[in-house]
This record gives sequence, C-alpha cells and structure tokens, in this order.
Amino acid sequence: MNFCSDNVTGIAPEILAAIASANAGAAMPYGNDDITQRLQTQFSDLFETPVAVFPVATGSAANAIALSAISPVYGAIYCHSDAHIHVDECGAPEFFTGGAKLVTRSTPNGKLTADDLAAVLAKAGAGVVHHVQPAAISLTQATEAGTVYSRSEVAAIAQVAQSHGLKLHMDGARFANAIVSLGCSPADITWRSGVDVLSFGATKNGAMAAEAVVFFDRDLAKDFEYRRKRGGAFVLENALFVGSA
Repeated sequence: MNFCSDNVTGIAPEILAAIASANAGAAMPYGNDDITQRLQTQFSDLFETPVAVFPVATGSAANAIALSAISPVYGAIYCHSDAHIHVDECGAPEFFTGGAKLVTRSTPNGKLTADDLAAVLAKAGAGVVHHVQPAAISLTQATEAGTVYSRSEVAAIAQVAQSHGLKLHMDGARFANAIVSLGCSPADITWRSGVDVLSFGATKNGAMAAEAVVFFDRDLAKDFEYRRKRGGAFVLENALFVGSA
C-alpha cells in the first residue's frame, strides 16, 4: 500500500472503461456534447438543489478560479496555514484573483474555527482603505491533517462568514472521504451548512484529469465561464466525468 498521496494510484477501472466506451464517433467539444449537458442535472440531483457546475481539468484550477469569482483583487481570503491553496498551488489563487491576499491561521488539527475567525475578522479593518478587505473563507474537506469538519463546524464558520459579508469556499479535495466519515449527504455538508462554492474533488477519487467547480449560490457564477476560458481551463469536456454519466 502506498499512502504518500491521494492520487498515486491509477484511474478507477469503472471510469476508465466508461471513457473508453464514450470514445466512439463524433461529439461536439467545449461542453456541447450529450454527456456534459447531463452534468447540471446530475450534480443538482446529487446535491438536492439546483447548482451551476463547471468542469475543469485540475484541482488547482478549480480552487484558484473559484476563488477569483468570490474575491476582489484587494480581498483577503482566510485559510489554514496547511491548506493546499497556500502550500501547494504555487501562487495560483493570488494570480487568478489578480492579487488577493491569503491570510493564514495556524489553528489545531488542520481546521479553522469559528471563534478564531470571528476574532480575526473583528480586527480585520473592514472599510479601512489601508487594509485588504475580508472577502472569503476557504475550508479544506477533509483537511491536509486527515481531520474532517463536522456539519456544525461548517455551519458555525458559515455564520461568521455571513455576518461579515464573506463568501465560503470549500476545497473538496477529499470530499467523498468526508461524506463517508460523517455519514451525511453531500447537501448536508455544503449548501445546507452555508457553503457558497465547492471544488468537487474528483481527481483524488479515481477520476482522470477531471474536476468541477460547483456553485450553490448561482449568482456568483455569472461570469465564471469567462474566467475559466481566460484561465486556460475550458477543456474538451466530453471526456470529463463520463464515468458517472
């Protein structure tokens, strides 16, 4: 067994077989094929609410471009000091947001806490021209430490975010693992708990170059297709998520 990373193993056989099966005949690219057209319905069914979903090729693209949709260039994005967006994405969030600042917190067990965030935001200088302006919070589910945010923990952080006018992003790098661990539905740990946008986390669960950004607040997605295209992440989508089609 090799536990050095989430994605050292190969593609799930079921997904690989589905891709091979779909690789026949002609299909329109850039989301105009039948398989990609079904994604909106499938993801809406999965999360039990209408969503706007955008396939991209990598988790870093999903995180960085999602954050660009919820933070201005002068914004502050609060995350854990061990978060992938801070440690392992080579400045992509800062690049795609146009200069937003990642503000890190070194709270225990790899998890942000509502109390700590509330204390930080109370002194963040909202409305003061000399400071970056609080814009978003990003949680990793499950975390880089292997810990999991409970539904109540996510809801408490969401309440802090909402009270300060921030949006809540979830990096679902290990989202499926968290769902199994918590024994809850995907809806329970996302929009029902106050999450605005999710990086879905397919690659670490056996997919092939497949990620997605899922907007629960669909108003936030109004210009996302342009951000995705500009970011070089508008892919030939008919190969993405075919294993679940």
